[in-house]
Order: sequence, then structure tokens, then C-alpha cells
Amino acid sequence: MKNMSSTSSRPAEEKPVDDMSGAPASIHYAFEASPETGEALEIVPGLKWLRLPLPFVLNHINVWLIREQDGWALVDTGLFTNTTREVWKYVFEHYLDGLMLSRVLVTHLHPDHIGCAGWLARKFGLELWMTRDEYLLCRVLVADTGKPAPPEGLRFYSSAGFEAGSLDLYMEHFGAFGRVVSPMPESFRQLHDGMKLSIGEHEWEVIVGRGHSPEHACLFCSDLNLLIAGDQILPTISSNVSVYPTEPAANPLAHWFESLAKLKELLPEDVLVLPAHGKPFVGAHARLDQLREEHETGLDRLRKLCVQPRRAVDVFSALFKARISERNLIMATGEAISHLNYLVDKGEVTMQRDDAGVNWYQIGQ
Repeated sequence: MKNMSSTSSRPAEEKPVDDMSGAPASIHYAFEASPETGEALEIVPGLKWLRLPLPFVLNHINVWLIREQDGWALVDTGLFTNTTREVWKYVFEHYLDGLMLSRVLVTHLHPDHIGCAGWLARKFGLELWMTRDEYLLCRVLVADTGKPAPPEGLRFYSSAGFEAGSLDLYMEHFGAFGRVVSPMPESFRQLHDGMKLSIGEHEWEVIVGRGHSPEHACLFCSDLNLLIAGDQILPTISSNVSVYPTEPAANPLAHWFESLAKLKELLPEDVLVLPAHGKPFVGAHARLDQLREEHETGLDRLRKLCVQPRRAVDVFSALFKARISERNLIMATGEAISHLNYLVDKGEVTMQRDDAGVNWYQIGQ
């Protein structure tokens, strides 16, 4: 199934970084080819890899089907768009061996992961399984759809250094989350860190990571030596780690570092990682080290740049290789503030707010 077209707003995890074109030398891919849109590729007996389209630079998401006695458990769901629903209808007809879905599990709340979850749950009368923080925050964000941008959001981005045109763009796109996320079920089954659950013929352990999202669930099967990683470990890009207007003083980068260390401790070095973007790979430990090193390098550059007072919008060159445009300004600003907040919490950087309400960051004197 090829040449599907789609239109919608961009997902929460699109990030101004390098594309998915290659693999670092420290990892190797387990499969040469990826499934075409609407096709399913068997990873091991009873586990299928399905790739769904995204209408962005990051043009796909991987979702996973696990055979159970009464159907297929699905991990992650794709954006809620007409295109994705058409792909799902094709998959139902051709790749589920005459069975239907048995339950839906979602790694985290970002639209390309949870978008179709409510639609699928209602369509097949299924339970939705996810962590509590992700479920509740997703309900809040869907409820914001169609509302005007709040004063707190305007103050947050003004304090980061946004000019009038950028603030207008923020107001225009506020509440877009629910346009590509189906209304959520009114109840769910909670996943939590360390939980063991049977999916199909094997036991899977929930490993929660934080930083990219509040309570991101990975699924590890020791019998198969497989990790369904969501966005916690990607082969060629680093997941966005951002601060948002709802919690301006948050320190998600500290949580991200803690999660990288936790995953390295818990996972075998030769685990097969099934990521949400890119291809399945081996080399998790080295990749986790690389992900930390990328941020540490950015922090070092930030320390040098902040010898002089800087706003959040002034520090992009320290953190990103790609040019920051209006299209990715919100994501870049959130990640810049996450790095600045990390240094503020460590006592290395001070933040002063001027009379116009703009925050200025400088290495402590």
C-alpha cells in the first residue's frame, strides 16, 4: 500500500535535528528493509512491525502487533487522520489473519502514538492501557482543542524572547493537539513502572522513562530479548526534551538523564530495540551513551554562550544543527529552556527577568 497522502498539524515529537538516513557506527540494524505503508513485517513469530505514515519531515511511526489468543494487542496507533484510518482498514483486511485487535497499549501521549487509540478502542470495544500521567495529561490536552491561548502561555513565550509574529503563530496553533487525537476513552487500565503483564505467549515488563514525556512506558520481554522502546531510544535522532508553559520551572533534562542511566542498567547490551521511528537495531548501551553525550555537548556550548546574558531564543546555535524556523520554533524553544533550567537548578546559571518580562540567562558570577 503506497503513495498515501495526508494533511494535519505536526506531532509533538518532531524535532529540529538530523534525519533518519543513517545509523551510528556503534549500532547495527536487524533488518535491511522496512515495511511499506500498510504492510506488516514479522519480527519474531507472533510479533509484527507495521509502519504508518506521518505528514511531516519525520514521515513515519512504527507500531507493533503482538498475537494473543483472541486477537492482536497493538502498541501505539498513529495519528488520527483520514489517511491513517484508511491504512488501518487495509491492515484489518490483509494482515490480522482474520482476527481483530484485542487491546491497545500506548507508550505515551504524543499524537503520533495515541492519535487513533480512542477510535480503535470504541470501534472494537477495547481497553486502553497506558500510564496514569500520560492518560490524564492527554485528556487535558484534548480538552484544550478550540480554546484560545491562555495568558500563561503568552507570558511563557514572551519571556523566552518571542516577537509579536511568533506569538501570533503560537496563538493560531494553540489547541491543535486534539485535531489529530481521537477523543479519549473515559476509562483506562494503568501501566506502571516494574509491572509485569502477559501479552500473547510472553511476559513483558513495563519500564517507565521520563523527560521526553511525563511517564513514558517501554515494554521489555526478557524471553525474546526485545524492547518496544517508543521514543525513549531512537537510532539516529534524539527525542525532544522540552519545557512547556504549564510548568515553566520544570527540569525534564534531569529526568531524561536519569532515564537513560536506568535503561542502561536494566537492559541487556544485545537487546533488540524496536523504536517508534527508524529501524529495529542492536546496540542500546552505546546509543544511550550517545544520547547523553549529545546533550552534554550542548550544555558545554551553552555554558560558553551564556558568559554574556542570553534569552532562550538566543541559544539555538548551541543545541541544534538545523536552522530554526517558525515551523519548529516552539519545539526548539522548549528544548532550549529545558537545558537552561537544568543549568539553573545546578546553580551554574542565573536567570534574571527584565522590566519587559523577558528572561535573561548568564553563567553565575
